[in-house]
Amino acid sequence: MPESTREVAADAQAPRAALVHDWLTGMRGGEKVLQACAELLPEAPIYTLFHVPGSLDPALEEREIRTSYLQYPARWSPNYRYLLPLYPRALESFDLSQYDLVVSTSHCVAKGAIRGQGATHICYCHTPMRYVWDQQQAYFPNNRGPVAAIRNRLLDRLRRWDLATASRVDQYVANSTFVADRIHRLYHRDSIVVHPPVEVDFFRPADRGAERAAPNTENFALVVSALAPYKRIDVAIEACARAALALKIVGTGPERERLLRFAGERVEFLEWLDPDQLRDLYRRAICLLQPGIEDFGITAVEALASGCPVVALGLGGVLDIVQPERHGVLYEGEADSEALRAAIDKCRELRFNFPDLRERATRFSAQRFRDQMSTLFLEANHRQKESS
Repeated sequence: MPESTREVAADAQAPRAALVHDWLTGMRGGEKVLQACAELLPEAPIYTLFHVPGSLDPALEEREIRTSYLQYPARWSPNYRYLLPLYPRALESFDLSQYDLVVSTSHCVAKGAIRGQGATHICYCHTPMRYVWDQQQAYFPNNRGPVAAIRNRLLDRLRRWDLATASRVDQYVANSTFVADRIHRLYHRDSIVVHPPVEVDFFRPADRGAERAAPNTENFALVVSALAPYKRIDVAIEACARAALALKIVGTGPERERLLRFAGERVEFLEWLDPDQLRDLYRRAICLLQPGIEDFGITAVEALASGCPVVALGLGGVLDIVQPERHGVLYEGEADSEALRAAIDKCRELRFNFPDLRERATRFSAQRFRDQMSTLFLEANHRQKESS
């Protein structure tokens, strides 16, 4: 057990704590953050809207998971996004009054959890709710007709709820400078930036010397991402077609069928791989492509740790990670496949130094995350003692 975890767990008067997460349907970046927080709070139950058993790392599956009354309808819904208007009420049905510390990890509604009187609510915010703010058009492109009109009214109501519940959080923790700015702009709240944990000790480059020449001996680019609209995987496909470059896409999501319809024969869809297979791809790829605006970008750090430079849209959380031409190439134009193609070509011309890529990645280690979050939890505990 890491020292920071032992310190929190060994506190003789550790606060009664609960973890709140939007939903548990797979191990993506948000669930890795939840798992790291759960290690620091080993007795804390996890409250979530719904959970797909077997979809998580065994360490999380073994925890006490308490679901809302949406567990059954979510199990049978072909797209649980259709249940979105029901999320706030379901979240507020959780009775958290017995806990001194509530830690929510939120990209949707978890930050609206209602803590008990005198308790502390720390929210690790991956982003304010995308569906009702900057990504509404990407998730709901059809804006005509009576169904769209009803949906828009529901989203307006959800947006008002999101703003009204921002004050339920005592301390916001943002996963990037980009998200901290969004929290301030939308909620008028300050936040502490703690970047997500990345297993940089596992993701390491193959032993091929200090430098990598461009082009790589294996002529393919890599995307590792959920296949969601805002990820702009279509731009990556178009750019690689223009560059006559093979593309491997690792991930699943609602955009998969649409992307398959226009992807050429040089595009390979791999779904999710085990960590060893993923690390091998990072090591062999010319570059990792990130064509969408990411709130942070764990895969970019994994790529750098493995010795793979990053070609990314120069907006969002990637600005905390990549220094242009030292760790990769940043470009402008969110929907501009030609700009991405030019950035790929530039990346292939550059020579990247393995130690530089790894040194950058180690700034986002899992241990660094645990140390920073355990400090926040201990400070909350001390405040509880002083006020009691």
